[in-house]
Amino acid sequence: KFAMVAPDVQIDDGKGTILISSEEGETEANNHRKLSDFGIRNGTRLQADDFLQDYTLLINVLHSEDLEKDVEFEVVGDTPERIGPKPSEPTSRNISNGSDDGAQPSTSTGNQ
Repeated sequence: KFAMVAPDVQIDDGKGTILISSEEGETEANNHRKLSDFGIRNGTRLQADDFLQDYTLLINVLHSEDLEKDVEFEVVGDTPERIGPKPSEPTSRNISNGSDDGAQPSTSTGNQ
């Protein structure tokens, strides 16, 4: 549903419990487990990162008894219009020494 290429999904509880990993085979044992096996219930937040596309989603899990027949889940809420990398913003920095760290050329006149 979110067109993620290589997602990493973890429970947003500060413990770092990883449900899905982009590393092959790392979380394969989780594939047949239910969300409730991980303590995920109504109100749980998940964080999904896709490093390859440079975006992160926060997912709020909400229980509903009102889904249509054979519908397991529904995505609602604010969703991005276009999923994928954000267009780069133009930079308007004045770079005088080939670096953008703010360093200026030395003006000292050292005596030797």
